[in-house]
Amino acid sequence: MSDEAIHAYIAGQSENAFAMLAALVRTPSDNPPGDCAPAAEAAAALLESWGFAVERHPVPKSLVESHGMVSCTNLVIRQKFGPGPVIALNAHGDVVPPGEGWSHPPYAAEIQENWLYGRGAAVSKSDFVTYALALRALIATNQNLAGTVELHFTYDEETGGELGPAWLLSEKISKPDYAICAGFSYAVVTAHNGCLHLGITVTGQSAHAAKPETGHDALHAATAILTALYAERDRLAAEFSAIPGIGSKKLTVGLIQGGINTNVVPDKVSLRLDRRLIPEESPETAESDLRTLIQSAITGLPGISVQINRILLARPLVRLPGAARLAALVCRHGAEILGEDVAATGSPLYTDARHYAAQNIPVILYGAGPATIELANAHRADERLYLPDLPKAAEVIAKTLRDLLTP
Repeated sequence: MSDEAIHAYIAGQSENAFAMLAALVRTPSDNPPGDCAPAAEAAAALLESWGFAVERHPVPKSLVESHGMVSCTNLVIRQKFGPGPVIALNAHGDVVPPGEGWSHPPYAAEIQENWLYGRGAAVSKSDFVTYALALRALIATNQNLAGTVELHFTYDEETGGELGPAWLLSEKISKPDYAICAGFSYAVVTAHNGCLHLGITVTGQSAHAAKPETGHDALHAATAILTALYAERDRLAAEFSAIPGIGSKKLTVGLIQGGINTNVVPDKVSLRLDRRLIPEESPETAESDLRTLIQSAITGLPGISVQINRILLARPLVRLPGAARLAALVCRHGAEILGEDVAATGSPLYTDARHYAAQNIPVILYGAGPATIELANAHRADERLYLPDLPKAAEVIAKTLRDLLTP
């Protein structure tokens, strides 16, 4: 299959691709609240209009609710070209709520100066289209390939991916040999940070503010914990990963709740923290160290207890044998098509790619996106995708798949 044939087909389908992306953006799929089955059904109908046979895999309701969602359906498309490796392409259709500050309506898919604006435009509904267009190009140009391409379109990345890729793999719905997951920029990501979320509940005893000495101030104790955590944050900021693009260890206290009223000694304060784990460190050790730090901070404070719960543990992505080949192909085709160097690097974010790696499946991240994730306004107001990047990314993926599946 010539490069020219792939390029010509994708160029001829670009307007259809942009229309599909706009339709996906116009279908809200906020998570939370996570009622994503209707959005999956809308996406399935769009993909069927492109000629794909779409498998719908609803996740059991009890499991969905245990993860704080309302509904979740995963979509799988399988294109078998012949005996050979199975390559999965994964993107997620759930999105964070839009929030405030938009200059374009978050679900209007407005286009201005070749940028399409809307929640999910970059992360990662664009790669529903990138991957579908790449697969259509392989089918349409009639290459004699050996292997299978699967599209995994999932709907719970914003709550951890346990109901998406992890569920598809654990249920043996898919058994890929390689995987490529939605990307954020021109770079090819081969490693990324992990993430630990802890919930901390500090309990004391309430009292009238006129006689605070008769109570046990949970906020006072929480302040001691915060002081220890912020000192730990400063220490972690000096410990860097050796992998380019990863940066240092991070710690953020993102949520604080507590108290009864202005004139009452607080009896309970809750904190939630986010600890970003670099690929070189052990998540178990990081969690144990934090638990010890928190307990030590309240030593000597009478009437105070603390409960620590793990809310999320997303392990770091580390490169597996076989991922280097994927990365090399995408970097080569990306450089040719984009006209600039495309390098393999790390990312400080965490993604669903880790679920493939956990099953020893070599995986990288690449898809439509601007030069940097900041240009896309990902997870911020006015999220956007530069439309000319989409067919370029599809061409990179199509040529990479062709090379991997050529007998």
